[in-house]
Amino acid sequence: MSMGTAHFVHVDLHVRHRQAYLVDDEATGPHGLPDDDPAHPVGIIRVEEGAAFLITGADTGTVGFTVAVADRDPGPEDEFEDIVEVNFRSAVGRVALHEWGGPAYELPPLPAGPGWYRLRYHARGMDGPDDDYLLQIWPEEAAAPRVVKSSSATLRFWQCPV
Repeated sequence: MSMGTAHFVHVDLHVRHRQAYLVDDEATGPHGLPDDDPAHPVGIIRVEEGAAFLITGADTGTVGFTVAVADRDPGPEDEFEDIVEVNFRSAVGRVALHEWGGPAYELPPLPAGPGWYRLRYHARGMDGPDDDYLLQIWPEEAAAPRVVKSSSATLRFWQCPV
């Protein structure tokens, strides 16, 4: 599959309470943990209008986090243990990656401006001490959330938390 044009941003992201957020410029961020889709639970990423709640394996600390903003589906990166997808609607075509209670990292403008996007969240090492993440964003019409790959106990827990 052709990657098309993609812009990558890598940050050492500080997380607390297993949380990071993708927030549309017009949104105020998630207000608590949004509900998972009951018919298609993906566990580690939850969306509400203008925001995505990203769950990490690390409760507190620094994780490697890369965001790839692409003009088309770049395809999943198979070396990650867990891969899930959800829809995201951007009101303005600009998003930022936010730390819990900390700074925000500006991301490249979304290639199709305001509208529907697909988020593919990749996780590696969620059950261990060194986890890292890749979030791919590209324009795509709304579709059901889906689990592309599931290997960790952490993902399985978040799909059915008690």
